Formats: sequence, C-alpha cells, structure tokens
Amino acid sequence: MRFRTDFAKRYLSSRYGLAGLIMFLSMLIMALFAPVIAPYKPTDISHDMLSPPSKVHPFGTDHLGRDVFSRVVHGARVSLTVGFVAAGLSALIGIVIGALSGYIGGVFDEVISKIIDSFLMFPVFFLILIIVAVFGRNLVYIMLVIGLTTWPSNARIMRAQTMSIKEKAFVKIARANGESPTRIIFTHIIPNGMYPVVANSAMQIGGAILTEAALSFLGLGDPSVVSWGKMINDARSYMSFAWWSIVFPGIFTVITVVTFSFIGDGLQQALYPKLSEVRNE
Repeated sequence: MRFRTDFAKRYLSSRYGLAGLIMFLSMLIMALFAPVIAPYKPTDISHDMLSPPSKVHPFGTDHLGRDVFSRVVHGARVSLTVGFVAAGLSALIGIVIGALSGYIGGVFDEVISKIIDSFLMFPVFFLILIIVAVFGRNLVYIMLVIGLTTWPSNARIMRAQTMSIKEKAFVKIARANGESPTRIIFTHIIPNGMYPVVANSAMQIGGAILTEAALSFLGLGDPSVVSWGKMINDARSYMSFAWWSIVFPGIFTVITVVTFSFIGDGLQQALYPKLSEVRNE
C-alpha cells in the first residue's frame, strides 16, 4: 500500500506524467461522450462539401459533406480502442512468456530469447502489412496483429525482472514452503515485476494508434469504422485546397501519441526516481 502511495506521488510530481494524465482524461471524455459532443453523426452526408471551418462546421467538411469535427471526435473511440486492446494483448503475452522464460531458464529460456531477438530484428510493420493484406481489413484483426507482433519487448523486460526477483528472499521462502512454480510466478513474481512492463505498454498504446493510422492511410484499415488514418487517406486528394480535412485528424493523431509518450515517461520516472534525478542534473 505504501509503495502504491509513493508511486502515485512520484508520478504526479512528474510534469510530463501529469500533463499526459490530463490529456488522456480529456481524450477519454471526448471518446466516451462522442455522441453528445459531436454535433452531427460521423456518416451524415450533406451538399456542403469541402466547406472551410465555420460556426456550423468548426473543423469544416470533407469531400462528401461530412462534418470533420464529428468524425474526429468519433475517431477517438477507434484510436483508443485499438491502442488499449493491442497494447493490453502485447503486455499480457509479454508478461507471461517473459516470466516463464526467466523463471524456468535453461533451454526453454534460450529458445524464447532467440524468438524474441528474431521478432526485434524483423521489421514488424511490414509483417503487419502482409498479415492484414492476407487476412482482411477487419478492426479486430488489426488489433490482434499489432498485439501479437509487439510483445517481445515486454517479454524481454519481464524476463529481466523475473531473473532478478526469483533470487529474492520471499521467493526462496515460498519455494522452501513447497509452493508450486506456477503459484510462485503468478502470485509473487508477476505482481512485483510487471510495473516496468506497464510503463512500456503505455508507450506502446501510442505506437499501436500510430500503426492503425498508418494502415488506414495506406488503405488497409477497416472501411466500416471512422478512423483518423482513414480520414487522412480520404483527404489526400484535396489537401492542396481543403487543408482542414487532413490537418485536424493529423493533429489529433499526434496529440494522442504524445499523450501516451508523456504517460510512459511519467511512469518511468515514478518507477526509477534515481534515474529521474540523474536526468534533471
């Protein structure tokens, strides 16, 4: 309990972490209350095509007369969903595999380490492109593919944490008391070693959102959802004379990525206060 209290105080004392938290809460409110905030439905078409920003349409309209502001607000739902699901899946796989690898050791650890190194050396984005192109542009597939290809970094972090924690006194006592390896891993090691993975996963949320936007920009996103990347892709042909149709979704994409970068930085400073002091010197 004391650790959690100190952790929260250190996080809130980080200006980047606090800024990221405020930005995230603002974005979460926008996503949750999108139908209330947006003045129009994101799919409503009108005759007022490529209209510049005005009181009626704060962010203007696109080539089909759809309100850009309403589409940006609804697009936050898709982006946050992709980010959290993909990063959550990556964290879950990485934590379990990393903990097993670090605790069991031996040949199993060597094999897992080779797999992790292979994933880290391979250009993951091109792998995602191939898989999405083959299996389809469904949003669920996109989230699964991103999560299933970004877990190695979390596994490496968790493996290092496990190798350190398994030598601690409380783990040795649990082993001496006859607790099974499974219980030790999931009761003692993972709860005490997962915090750096959480910090890394916060940054992965921004990366997942950027990946989905890139896929949508390339025409490989889910055509049935409102996505910032898809909005940018649709506006490419009109950007020279309808800048608003591409600038606003681009700005919100950048803000979202920066938000989770700030949160990840704040988590790292809260976890490693000594490292934070060195940075500030």
